[in-house]
Amino acid sequence: PLMDGMNIVGDLFGSGKMFLPQVVKSARVMKQAVAYLTPFMEKEKEEQGLAQGKPNGVILMATVKGDVHDIGKNIVGVVLQCNNYQVIDLGVMVPAEKILTEARKHNVDIIGLSGLITPSLDEMRNVASEMKRQGFEIPLLIGGATTSRAHTAVKIAPNYDHGVVYVTDASRAVGVAGSLVSPEKRGPYLDQVNEEYVRMREQHEKGRERNPRISIAAARERKTPIDWKGYTPPTPGFTGVRALRNYDLATLARYIDWTPFFASWELTGRYPQILDDKIVGEPARALFADAQAMLKKIVDEKQLTAHGVVGFWPANSDGDDIVLYTDETRGKELARFHGLRQQIAKRETGAPNYCLSDFVAPKETGLADYVGAFAVTAGVGEEALAESFDARADNYSAIMSKALADRLAEAFAEHLHERVRREFWGFEKGDARDIDALIREDYQGIRPAPGYPAQPDHTEKKTLFKLLDPETNAEMGLTESFAMTPPASVSGLYFSHPGSLYFGVGQIGRDQVEDYAARKGMTVRETEKWLSPILAYDPD
Repeated sequence: PLMDGMNIVGDLFGSGKMFLPQVVKSARVMKQAVAYLTPFMEKEKEEQGLAQGKPNGVILMATVKGDVHDIGKNIVGVVLQCNNYQVIDLGVMVPAEKILTEARKHNVDIIGLSGLITPSLDEMRNVASEMKRQGFEIPLLIGGATTSRAHTAVKIAPNYDHGVVYVTDASRAVGVAGSLVSPEKRGPYLDQVNEEYVRMREQHEKGRERNPRISIAAARERKTPIDWKGYTPPTPGFTGVRALRNYDLATLARYIDWTPFFASWELTGRYPQILDDKIVGEPARALFADAQAMLKKIVDEKQLTAHGVVGFWPANSDGDDIVLYTDETRGKELARFHGLRQQIAKRETGAPNYCLSDFVAPKETGLADYVGAFAVTAGVGEEALAESFDARADNYSAIMSKALADRLAEAFAEHLHERVRREFWGFEKGDARDIDALIREDYQGIRPAPGYPAQPDHTEKKTLFKLLDPETNAEMGLTESFAMTPPASVSGLYFSHPGSLYFGVGQIGRDQVEDYAARKGMTVRETEKWLSPILAYDPD
């Protein structure tokens, strides 16, 4: 009867009549009931010689090597279990060899890979190549925030011949799995997927031709036009680094942007309007009430700990790089952030090809400019908290706690940026903005992060961490793929210029990659590996 009930839940979810939070809650009830009944069921089977019920299929799931994010993977796992699939979850930071060894050991039907940061895309391609090399013939599922159907078609699928399928979200996972474990459906389904991927690869090639790039030299000629002669950079209240230990969680909670929280539960809509939505309003209100109750408990009982670190340094731009100095004499270089510049041929007359260094006064102006940096986490204790829920077969609360830790970390980044503008750097005057204005980024200055569109290179975090020492100051670390630990962490740079803005570098040419590699002291091949998602060409 329990499994019959979960099958109904799965059907309702698949048809859009039930929503993800309700499914995960239902799974919690089932798991807890099964945990209670299992000893009795095992005894009865032993006495009567009954066989175990057969699952619809066995699916191995893992967050790939170097990546620590698992909320989406955990949600998909719950939904698959609700539909009578056996899920073997290997957790996070799992090397390719372990994934494939465990897949053989358990004779799984499908392997599912997840990842959040862009270097994970390359690791997924590596797993696909290894599956081909080792003679696997089972399908590979690809999912996670950084993945896409186009990237799967162009970069991953060509490396493996027995089915690579991109899964958008948990609601699609069951249908995809059903098609792949069915001997009758699998062939036609994979043929359909492959036909779509062939079209996407053709579109990708045409897109390259349709969106021509200019040379890096020409792009630099079109840098952001800023009149530095009439500008005086603001001076921060201090230079160097300050640690912000055991930050007040109640303060951070007021800065939470709830819209991404609902999105992580596959409820689409802006907060607070989503609470009154005709379709998802009811489950959104129930989810929000649960989130508020857990958030209060986290704050009151200090179940999570927030640490941060912030710093400012004398700085000037040097071409596409930003040079930080040891002191105000600006004679000795302390560190250098390397920038990437847009190379897209823009149709608008006079439209700049942006690079982050454009927003810092060039050396030759003689202006005393500055750059700031930060690293914050609200995730100290998040793994232990989630594990305490998992131990009680409460995956709903485990997923909720991680989602709230993520929101608190983002809130910390937003709150600290406000303090920087108004207090530490002090260039923002007048009344403080409300939370909605902060979420809209309606203020002077930006806080771009390495690995995001304005600087897609995650390896720049190495310089950031060397400057801030978040390992000591905030109990934060970096994995080999430059994912931050704990997972609920945010880091980035601060720019104060009123003309600074967010942008996407987009795809770049070989000439810029070679130039960038030389500036960073890396080989071209290594640079291509880290910049793989934005290359406008296929490396040799």
